[in-house]
Amino acid sequence: MSHQKRLQRAFARAHIDLRYEDGIYTVRNESAQATILLPASLPLEEKAVHQLLAFASVKTPQGDPAVCAACATPDFHPGTIAPVGSVVATPKSVVIPAAIGTDINCGMRLLTTGLSLAQVAPQQSVLIGRLKSVLLENARNVPTPTQAFKALFDAGPLAFLERLAPEGVWAGANRDRLMEEVARCVGLDQLGGESRHAPASFTSGREVIRDPCLGTPGAGNHFVELQVVEQILDRHAAYEVGLRTGDVVIMIHSGSRDLGFHVGARWMDRAREAWLPGIKHPESRLYALAGPLAGEYLQAMGVAARYAWANRVVLAEMVRQEFAGLFGADESRLVVDVPHNVVLTEQDVNVHRKGATPAHAGQFALIPGSMGDSSYVVRGLGHEDWLRSCSHGAGRRIRRQEVRRMAPADGRDQDWQCVTLREERRIEEAPHAYKPIGPVIEAQTEAGLIEGVARLRPWTTFKA
Repeated sequence: MSHQKRLQRAFARAHIDLRYEDGIYTVRNESAQATILLPASLPLEEKAVHQLLAFASVKTPQGDPAVCAACATPDFHPGTIAPVGSVVATPKSVVIPAAIGTDINCGMRLLTTGLSLAQVAPQQSVLIGRLKSVLLENARNVPTPTQAFKALFDAGPLAFLERLAPEGVWAGANRDRLMEEVARCVGLDQLGGESRHAPASFTSGREVIRDPCLGTPGAGNHFVELQVVEQILDRHAAYEVGLRTGDVVIMIHSGSRDLGFHVGARWMDRAREAWLPGIKHPESRLYALAGPLAGEYLQAMGVAARYAWANRVVLAEMVRQEFAGLFGADESRLVVDVPHNVVLTEQDVNVHRKGATPAHAGQFALIPGSMGDSSYVVRGLGHEDWLRSCSHGAGRRIRRQEVRRMAPADGRDQDWQCVTLREERRIEEAPHAYKPIGPVIEAQTEAGLIEGVARLRPWTTFKA
């Protein structure tokens, strides 16, 4: 019996109708339906489907449907609560905090270096040592005024940059360049924020703080990776952002760290507490917020999302400065900074993306593979059926717990290099734990979600 037939029988027992045509699954139950873009070569996971339909079925405390549309991209796989690769739209007056969880604005940042691999490779060991020190061994120096954090949360990124003192990492930062690069950060201008939603330590007390999380990649699938531009797929688009074959680029994947956990966990609790007395709680334990509380959540989420942007800025500046110290002049430039786990108001609905990326027409996006597979720079095509989104990566094929139980296979790491202080990270994030990136990109290209700009191959990956 084929995998699809087995799935159909399993879902039928759970009263879920499953259809598959031209690379698209349609799943529905008595409460909701969703579509999933997934090539036949990649498995559809039953748990992820149940999670997606649970989110598509969420109602407000008044019993009104909270979800207008639900879909998933090809990196679709189960998450803790929401499936990774899911995109859910709600009315503007409704949000579902658990839809994006606690790693708010986990996202990616890509910078060119202006240097070719031929120029960088002779200094590889020295460069790795310097980057390991600042990225993994706590050698960073990021003194940040509390007034800068307050400005970030209340007014936004430009106000944050204006209030930084030229000390530590900020002394070597090109302030004008950073302010210009804000415009290349997708969705950043749509985020609100109020400092009252942040922990008090960020906005009161000492004049300057050294936040232990600012400038750290975090655990799990987060990384800082040196990559090489392997192939240009759209020479005009690549020229626009300074991508050249053979050049070294810097890809950063990190989020809002402890501040995001503070905001996300608090508001998932508040959504549950706001459920009306006397009304049965949903079996899924998924709660929507409606009205003024929804607006409050978006402000709180914006605080964490702006912090995640600042975290990626610091990571990028530290890498830029190590490159400049070793190779001289800094000709790097930002290609794009893209968010994953955020809610953005688009076309009169709130679009919740969990492990998915905005892909509006003409907008650049980043889709990484694994430490042993290619990453892609793409441009969105604004496909309405997929809520103007694309995948945020290849997607896990094997859960971390399973990978840890598997005996390491000899030779698996011959073609990839991971610099880490934790051997378990190398095991959990090994390339074989992820889906191949090729089918993920092909499915989205053929379905009209994206068009390719450049293919990048990993050179050296840093993981905390």
